[in-house]
Amino acid sequence: MKNKIYYITLLFISSLLISCSSDDDLSYKNDFQSSQTAWLQFKESSKNSYKYVVPGGSLLSSYGWQTTITVSSGKVTNRSFKYIGNPVNIPAEQLEWTENESEINTHQNGAAALTLDEIYAKAKSDWLIKRKNTTNYFESKNDGLISQCGYVEKNCMDDCFVGITISSIQGL
Repeated sequence: MKNKIYYITLLFISSLLISCSSDDDLSYKNDFQSSQTAWLQFKESSKNSYKYVVPGGSLLSSYGWQTTITVSSGKVTNRSFKYIGNPVNIPAEQLEWTENESEINTHQNGAAALTLDEIYAKAKSDWLIKRKNTTNYFESKNDGLISQCGYVEKNCMDDCFVGITISSIQGL
């Protein structure tokens, strides 16, 4: 019985140390926490209903794209996509499309249909984790909400950013 108590105590202390150390492995910790606080305030004021725009494209191409994600009461209800610029060799039916709630993620291109809760969770658990041979990025230019979050492996030449860029966030 005495050994079980020691074992449980050791397990408890170990889990506390592990959970504390994960925050130390987070780049931009203070900026992230401030942005997360702004997010929670926005979430409450918007009743967790909003839309945001994710731009994308390649540095080597003459065009880009944008995906607009709509969230109503905390659930993704719409995802729309369109190419911007002069895309070449892309079929007309793929230039622009909209998915309603029952069709979310049925198209392959475009940003993933994530809520901002999911984006903040992914930022904390993946995109802002300190790694060897990477550079982390975090910006909150959308009234304190995430505008860029992710990392790039050093010595990568093009399209190496892993994370998300959000050009605008609006309450509904």
